[in-house]
Amino acid sequence: MTTKGPISQFIEKNYRHFNAAALVDAAKGYEAHLEKGGLMFMTLAGAMSTAELGISLAEMIRQGKVHAITCTGANLEEDVFNLVAHDFYKRIPRYRDLTPAEEWDLMENGFNRVTDTCIPEGEAIRRIEKHIFELWKAADDKGERYLPHEFFYQLLKSGVLEQYYQIPPKDSWLLAACERNLPIFVPGWEDSTLGNIFASYCITGELKPSTMKSGIEYMTSLAQWYIDNHKTGNGIGFFQIGGGIAGDFPICVVPMLKQDLEMDEISFWAYFCQISDSTTSYGSYSGAVPNEKISWGKLHVNSPSYVIESDATIVAPLIFAYVLGQ
Repeated sequence: MTTKGPISQFIEKNYRHFNAAALVDAAKGYEAHLEKGGLMFMTLAGAMSTAELGISLAEMIRQGKVHAITCTGANLEEDVFNLVAHDFYKRIPRYRDLTPAEEWDLMENGFNRVTDTCIPEGEAIRRIEKHIFELWKAADDKGERYLPHEFFYQLLKSGVLEQYYQIPPKDSWLLAACERNLPIFVPGWEDSTLGNIFASYCITGELKPSTMKSGIEYMTSLAQWYIDNHKTGNGIGFFQIGGGIAGDFPICVVPMLKQDLEMDEISFWAYFCQISDSTTSYGSYSGAVPNEKISWGKLHVNSPSYVIESDATIVAPLIFAYVLGQ
């Protein structure tokens, strides 16, 4: 058992009811799952990288408390954007008061707004583009094919971006994942900024679409990873930040293996937690409660499950701090 520091002690003393209590329960469940030798699978939706979740998530990865990640293409690239262009970001605390004309002014000046934070196109997106294009082109010319995150791992390992680093490297979750060669799965990557850029090079004929491996190939590699690891310790837990494709894509691997491939020996997800502020309602799948996942064959009736209906930018770092014993 990790000796608890002041953040954890504060949480245990003050967070006793409602969503606060659910946070504590989920954190203790996460910790218990790991102590029994289980693995933890994490999903990142929303704009968690631009929210600088890497400050806490990177240490979770380094300490072996996260064993695989599914994220959106935006979260994959935006951690690196922040790594190389942090000093050029613009924060707008009163973003709710912006007029359409002011939004247009941001666009014309190369700032893409994510809530209260603007990503600088020139220093972030275009700075990375020329370097990752060289990797895409080299693979394309040799007839080699890679998954989106593999190109990012190549980019980081090359060291070419180190000249631009503007945050401590220890605060980049993707850099921490790269150092551990953590399995990453990125469904729907093509809807990200660099995914759009890759598509544009395919339209001009400079690259072939087949150079980038597909979402189906991500699903098959995820299936193999699950087959290889589902019997490890207490099984594989599922920690979901937000909803959408980042969560929906990987959680389906269990019913696919059990129902479509008839692999009855495959274990259900052994722990489930979702942090979401999506209100549960008819048709709101991202806001579906864990019980609904039981009916789809994703969770067992006895799987520990938690829902924290709150802002993940607040909740996730607190849970990570608890699991890290801070």
